[in-house]
Order: sequence, then C-alpha cells, then structure tokens
Amino acid sequence: MTMTTKHMLSCFLLTVAVYCSSRPALAFQSTPIIRANNAPNHLQFSSRVTNTLSTTTSLNLSLTSLGNVLGRNSNNNNGVVNNNERANAKSKTLSMSKFLKTSAMALVTLSLLTSPAFAAKKAVVETVEHLHTGQKIANFFMSFGLPKWAVLATISAMPVVELRGAIPVGVWMGLPIQQVLLTCVIGNMIPIVPLLFLLKNPSLKKLMSPILNRAEKKAAGLGVGSLEKQWVSLAAFVGIPLPGTGAWTGAMGSFLLGMPTLFALSSIFAGVVSAGLIMTALTLAGRTGGLIAISVLIAFAANEVLFKKSSTPTQEFLEATPYYDQSSVPVNVYKNKAPFTGKVVSTKRIVGPKATGETCHIIVDHKGDFPYWEGQSWGVIPPGTREKDGKPHSVRLYSIASSRYGDDMTGKTGSLCVRRATYWDDELKADDPAKKGICSNFLCDTQPGDDVVMTGPAGKVMLMPEEDPSTNYIMVATGTGIAPYRGFIRRLFNEDTPAARAYKGEAWLFLGVANSDALLYDDEFQEAKTRFPENLRIDYALSREQNNTKGGKMYIQDKVEEYADEVFNKLESGAHIYFCGLKGMMPGIQDMLKGVAEKKGLNYDEWLKGLKKAKQWHVEVY
Repeated sequence: MTMTTKHMLSCFLLTVAVYCSSRPALAFQSTPIIRANNAPNHLQFSSRVTNTLSTTTSLNLSLTSLGNVLGRNSNNNNGVVNNNERANAKSKTLSMSKFLKTSAMALVTLSLLTSPAFAAKKAVVETVEHLHTGQKIANFFMSFGLPKWAVLATISAMPVVELRGAIPVGVWMGLPIQQVLLTCVIGNMIPIVPLLFLLKNPSLKKLMSPILNRAEKKAAGLGVGSLEKQWVSLAAFVGIPLPGTGAWTGAMGSFLLGMPTLFALSSIFAGVVSAGLIMTALTLAGRTGGLIAISVLIAFAANEVLFKKSSTPTQEFLEATPYYDQSSVPVNVYKNKAPFTGKVVSTKRIVGPKATGETCHIIVDHKGDFPYWEGQSWGVIPPGTREKDGKPHSVRLYSIASSRYGDDMTGKTGSLCVRRATYWDDELKADDPAKKGICSNFLCDTQPGDDVVMTGPAGKVMLMPEEDPSTNYIMVATGTGIAPYRGFIRRLFNEDTPAARAYKGEAWLFLGVANSDALLYDDEFQEAKTRFPENLRIDYALSREQNNTKGGKMYIQDKVEEYADEVFNKLESGAHIYFCGLKGMMPGIQDMLKGVAEKKGLNYDEWLKGLKKAKQWHVEVY
C-alpha cells in the first residue's frame, strides 16, 4: 500500500467515523435515503494531511452512495421492513459504526505518524542534542581551553566513567579513532599504578574501607585457581564493560586479594585494552559489533579459566616412581639451625565480614628448593625475640594448604592457611595486643616480597595412600584444619597428575566453622564437585546457623554423627579417616563411633586398634 493510498483511506474512514458519531442511525439505514442536508458538506484536515494528499482539501460525502455501498437492502424495493428487521439493522449499524470508527482512528494515526511532514518535523526535533554525562564533562574541561586529547585522557582516568565512557566522547569530539583508543588506554591506566601502591598505606586503606569492601565482594572470585587463571579472570573482569567492573574496581580487588603488584598491573592493562576494543566496536559498528567483541573476550576467558589446563600439559615432574611410592618423601630437610627463607607472593583474607576472626591464605615462593608432599607441614619462625629471655621465637607448625605443585602449578610455591590469633580482653573491651599470637599475626600481616623463615617439611601421618586408586578418604576438619584437605582435593580433582587420572574412590569432606562467612575454599571445592559429583562429597557443620538432631548447635561431631553408620561401614571397607583442627572434636567423634560399634556387637577399642594398625586412622590436632 503506497503512502498516498494509506492517507486517502484513512481520511475516508475518519470522515465516516465523524459522521457516524453525529448521526449513527442514519448512516446505515436500510430504507432509501434521498436527502443528506443535515450531513456536513466538508471535513477540513490539517495542513499535514493536506500536504500529503496534494489535491484533496475537502471531501463531499454522499450518504446515498454510502448507503448503496455499505447498508442498503437490495431486496426491499418498496422500503417496507418489519420491526425485527429494523432492530437487527440498528444493532448491526451501531456495531459497524464502532468498528469503523476505531479502524479509522488507527489508520489515520498511522498515516499522520508516517507522513513526510511528520518525519521532517521529527528529524528537526532529533537534531536537538542531548548530552550524556561524559560529553558534559568534556565540555566542562574544554571550557578551560584544554586540548581535546588532554580532556579525553582526564575523563578516562576518572572512576566510574573510565575508558568505557571516554571512547564515545572521543568520537563525538571528532578525534581519529586510533588516537581515541590510545589516549583512553593511557588515561585509564595512569591512576591505577599509584593506586596499587597507595593502598598499602594503612591510613588510606582505613579511609577507603567502605569502597574497598564493595570492591572485594565484586572481585571475590578473582583469586581462585592458579596464578595464570587469576590473571585471565582479572583481565576479563576489567575488560567486559558491565556495571561494577573496570580498572578501578579490579585494582582494589586485586590488592585486597593479595595479588602481586606487577602481576595485577599487567592483567589490568590487558583488561583495559580489551575494554577499549569492545567500546570501539560498539561505537563504530553499533550493538552487533560490540556483542561480537564481548563474545570473543568471554569465549577466550572461559577457555582459559574453565577448560585450559596449566601451561604444563601434565603435572608429573614432582612425582615419585611409581607415583604412589612414599619412600622418597622429604622430611625435615631444613631445621631450626639451618632454616630456609622463602618470599611471600601474596597474602589475602579469605573469609567474609561476618566470620569469627580473620583467616588468610598466604602463598610463599620457595623457588623449587623446598619440596613437600600433600599432608605435610611447614615450620615458621617469626622474626624478633621473646620478651622473657631475648631468645629467638620457637617454630610454629602450619599444615600446607596446597598440593606439591603449588597454587600456580610450577612446583615453586606453597600455601598456608592461617587464622589470626587474638585475645579479647573483657575489661578493655578490645583485643589485647600483648596477648596476640606472635606468628599468626606476623603471617597475616605479611606483604608481597617479605621474608618467611621456615623449617621442615614435617610429618608423614597425614599422607594419602595412593597405591589403591579406589581408596575412600573421609576428611574431618575444623577451621584452618582444612589446609591439608585442600591439598588432597587439588591433587585428586584439579590437577592432571597420575594420581588424579587413576583415582576412582570417594573423597568425603566434613568441615566445621561458625557460619557461612567462615567457610574456607568453598568456591574451589564446589567447582571441583560439579566436575566430579560421584567422587567428591562435602558436608558442612555451621555452629551458629544450624542445629543438630537434639536441637543444640551443630558442631563437627554432630554432623559426622548424622552419617555414623555410613562412616563406620566405609571404615570397615578400608576407608581412611583424617582429623585435622581443634582437638576438642575428637572425644565427640570417638564416642559416636563407639556407640555404632557397640550396636554392631564390636569391641570399640579393638576395632580402633585395627584401624591404626592398618594405617587408616590419621590424626593431627592442636
């Protein structure tokens, strides 16, 4: 239908509608109508319609013709109809009139909105420019006589706006797109470098604590996995232009998560460049171009984080021959008189704001000179001397919280999981600094590059017997006692090791903490569980959020008791059970197992002696 045809039909129907509104009963009478003196002779239309129709300025509507077309009863030549026919005709007339009026109004509205005159007027209206925030900021700075490139760099450096808001401004300012992209990348990075160093200042960190807390929540998932995956995750977080992401948030998040400064800077720079390419595509190619660019970045990041293994195809360079042979396990390679000095790679808090106390994950670089196996411990000698006698502090043992390959899979780092030990003084209503844990506070306060004096590795009691790949492991922990089990789970489910490829058993983790915010490494464990749902099982005891079967608080022994028969049967079938954490959990668990043994008619002491003899019972508590 052409534009002119639509306009003519609309005008015709509108005329009929107007007439029907004034005299609906006459418009469609069945009887002959020979006069139309009461009908309007002309219906005037606006200049918009007049211009569109060119030659049509008024319409003379013959009601006789209208009756012939729409309503006349050709079988009633003498004009006589009965009452029923008149009633039906009147009803039909009213219905047709309403329908016709509605149609007419719709069509004429369409014709007016699509007319050339309306389009021209709309184009005039749209030429009135509505400036967004970035353009208003640009105009403000340009009013001081600053050159366009300086204005653009300044806008890129601003939080919230950043590069993603500056690139469209640069195009609007008429700068070449190459200059826009380069200027925005440099401008966005300028404040990030000093920001990462300034955040190390305790006063500034305290002042910015509300902002830092929000940044930490947004970037919480960036510190998971190997350093390679952390790098890719941070770059993607900065690079995908979504609300709450960007270089500023990424920088604060990476600092709080303990990422090395140069490592974080290189990742943020890659993210800023990616964001620049995406915004350039959006600006020049519209939504389609931007979506393509974002899709490419997401696909790359997903491949690196979810599907790509370590840059080393397999982790076998630290394996024994065969891999389960424990005859070469290193023990006490470094002693108190000749300790090893490692360098802190990162220290980050790994619990939420409602956790009871602070727990940190500390990565130490040992350059491959301090090998260890999963389940062993490192000794740490804190700096300084004891107040009472001026002698060096004694060694504190900490279970190693990584596999032998370290979090970065290079075999050159190891991790510790440390809870800051504090003492609350009821009289002072504050922590008493004189009674704080010397070593735990030292470790939680370390910064990248700090020295850590270490001994060990110590212990063989918590090693995994890997000769039988169908062995079931039951791992019971409270708090930081989770450390050795993180090493177990990474070795069995996160790494491409001979042990992981061979394992067919079930690893069952029980962890007891105060509340959900105090859970440790849950994101890692849940991710592994999604990939190995038949081989990894997880149960948590949250003492301040859950109740046991008796209505009291849910402690670790209560959670294990819920599965007492199953745990007992697994042990009877050769499973190995491990305990690490507070020694207060042991009496309750042993009482539970004793009760099950007695129900089965077994002597508990003899049964437990059998487990220890078979080396199925592993305990490391404090």
